[in-house]
Amino acid sequence: MTMRRIEALTHLVELTEHDPLVVTCAATSRELASVADRDNHLYLLDSMGLVGSVATGLAIAAKGSDVRKVIGIEGDGSLLMNPNVLPTGGYLAPEKLFIVLLDNKVYGSTAGLPTYADRVDLGAVAAASGWTTGTADDEASLREEFARLVAAPGPTLLHVRIEAGNAADIAKLLVDPVSITLRFTAWMTARLAKQ
Repeated sequence: MTMRRIEALTHLVELTEHDPLVVTCAATSRELASVADRDNHLYLLDSMGLVGSVATGLAIAAKGSDVRKVIGIEGDGSLLMNPNVLPTGGYLAPEKLFIVLLDNKVYGSTAGLPTYADRVDLGAVAAASGWTTGTADDEASLREEFARLVAAPGPTLLHVRIEAGNAADIAKLLVDPVSITLRFTAWMTARLAKQ
């Protein structure tokens, strides 16, 4: 049985307590913040398609540090807004880049309109671009593949197939994006200074 997005996010929160976590906008950010709102979370509230770009830059900055991976949580609709991040990540090959793709084949924040992911396998596109990839459909496979990919060198992508639909009764995330960035920057700076 496939997971709902909030179920996948709940598992990911448990797995990423000490990792920098860059999260796509809208329902995904809101649902993640409802599960746990931590200083290591960077919510890209109005920046659809930029998780991969931001995570790539941070992964390059974290080179040589003891950060195990910079983890981006991306949706299929958002990744399709900026698919260039896949060949760019494959070309630059940051050792610490890890994207978790939550693929429900719809734009979850815009009435569930279908994305191209119904016919375009984004995990296969990542693999063809030089990423080490894995797939997951449930909690067990998510945890198993996460553990494998977080330890693998170079850019990695975990393609998690989830159900369409948003969690009910999730509050809007109305924090000023500047405040979110400053909070994350302070956390990341302190994290990198621990080396």
